[in-house]
Amino acid sequence: MHTVALATAGHLLHFELGIAYEIFGNPPLGADEWYDVRLCGPRSVRVGPFTVEPDDGLDYLAQADTVIVPALADVDEPLSPELVAAVLAAYESGARIASLCTGAFVLGAAGLLDGRRATTHWGHADALAARYPQATVDPDVLYTDNGNILTAAGKAAAVDLCLHLVHLDHGATVANTVARRLVVPPHRAGGQAQFVSTPVPVSGDHTLAELLAWVQERLDQPLTVTDLARRANTSPRHLGRQFRAVTGQTPLQWLLTQRVRRAQQLLEATNHSIESVATATGLGTATTLRRQFKRVVGIPPNTYRSSFRSP
Repeated sequence: MHTVALATAGHLLHFELGIAYEIFGNPPLGADEWYDVRLCGPRSVRVGPFTVEPDDGLDYLAQADTVIVPALADVDEPLSPELVAAVLAAYESGARIASLCTGAFVLGAAGLLDGRRATTHWGHADALAARYPQATVDPDVLYTDNGNILTAAGKAAAVDLCLHLVHLDHGATVANTVARRLVVPPHRAGGQAQFVSTPVPVSGDHTLAELLAWVQERLDQPLTVTDLARRANTSPRHLGRQFRAVTGQTPLQWLLTQRVRRAQQLLEATNHSIESVATATGLGTATTLRRQFKRVVGIPPNTYRSSFRSP
């Protein structure tokens, strides 16, 4: 039986630990063989408002086939040296290692992200990259799969990675059965974006507030940097400096992002064709929409619509 060890130490987030236990600890109806799940830690562990007693110590990780490192409650707290050493020992013993959300910091401390692509919750991606510069941190994907080292972004992406592991071990049919039990999409590719909208300060006291609101009302129209500069009564060069200061993007980057975000809204809430959505967002043609949408979001618009369409 494939053994899955949930590595615990310190204070964990309950969602990621709970979803891992739910998926790997509950065989689907009709399954002949499933996982043997063990909660492993040096002592009792706080999981949100609860205290959980481990089944085994951290030395058990080296015996497991798969080790899951759930999300840490506070990435600024010192990591448990025991946990880091045990995860490294498990890897060296041949275990498959997967982190959920901020559990990636443990893998980084063990050196398992060096030279590998990794992700974590977008809000902690910069910290992960700064702390472990030899890792290639991608804040825009749901999960990464390096074979025996896998990492997931936050919350729902932990579900995606766990289902991905089930898919690898038991095939698509079984993974889809588990997904139906959880009432979630059966499979989302790891390369999909985390679907986090770029912060758009369209109101407030900053110098571009009026201009950004004006642009938002005219996304269906052809707009150039010169048009925006004329509206703001400034030069294109000065406008570019203002945009970088306020949004972190150039005017054209910001405009394209807003067009794609508007396309997301229309794909979720309407039956408009791809051609109509392209026209309504100022992207012109369906070909342009598909190209820019996939570049920004990570998947084609039709795939996005099927996954995120409101009832």
